[in-house]
Amino acid sequence: MGSERSAVEGVPTWSEFAHGWELGIYRDPVLCGVFAGLVLGVLGVFVVLRRAVFVTAAVSQAAGLGVALAFWLELTLHARIPPALGALGLALAATAVLTLRMQRMRLPSETLVGLVYLASSAGAILVGDRIAQESHDIASILFGTAVLVRPLDLALVIGAGLFTLLVITACYRGFLFAGFDPEGARVHRLPVRFLDLLLWAVVALEVSITTRAIGALPVFAFAVAPAMAALALLERVRWALVLAGLLGGLAGGLGYLFAFFFEFPVGASQATLSLLFLLVCLPLARVLRGSAA
Repeated sequence: MGSERSAVEGVPTWSEFAHGWELGIYRDPVLCGVFAGLVLGVLGVFVVLRRAVFVTAAVSQAAGLGVALAFWLELTLHARIPPALGALGLALAATAVLTLRMQRMRLPSETLVGLVYLASSAGAILVGDRIAQESHDIASILFGTAVLVRPLDLALVIGAGLFTLLVITACYRGFLFAGFDPEGARVHRLPVRFLDLLLWAVVALEVSITTRAIGALPVFAFAVAPAMAALALLERVRWALVLAGLLGGLAGGLGYLFAFFFEFPVGASQATLSLLFLLVCLPLARVLRGSAA
């Protein structure tokens, strides 16, 4: 975090952070990290239950490529495309590719996920190399190195998050039934294909907006580690959703504070804290199951 912070000599202090909070300098990124972590943690439960964790990694990288392309088009063709819109467009395109039926393909679905991830990552780096003026933004999108968050990005993160939570609340049982037992869901006349597409569309929306704001690395961490930790501890999915959201929100907020006071990159700090929560919960879950037996 050191080079991107304001040029203040010495060790960061709490009074410095409090002053920046009052001015909104640090308040917006903390709130953005907390809200993004909360929603991605909840959404990640459905992703983990479907054993599709690397889909979120591929989609987040595609969103990063979309932002890079938006910058490149503006600089080369003077085509004004909002970076958030570019992120959403590429994320939806990647999601569409990854959710296509692959009965006619001899390659396993994991291979397609890897190809999308590789193409998106390489594309973002190549495009970013051609727009030196925006190299800082490209790095922040790929690795989550940005210290500050624009008010527009915070508003988009909150708006997309509220919409995502609304969809999850409305389709909670359908998402679970269609994911666990699609054939049984069809027997009960549930629109399995529609529910699948809706879930992945919401994933694309949330991942693209949060990737633009905080970066692909913490987004992937928030969408995987809190959900895995919650599902390891709790058998009831409903309570696992609550715990995953809580862990994701804590990782987003505390990770930013850790980065500020110890001068580490923000995204890496948030991702590391998410992983630490998982590493604590896994042995704790084993102990709890052993005592219950």
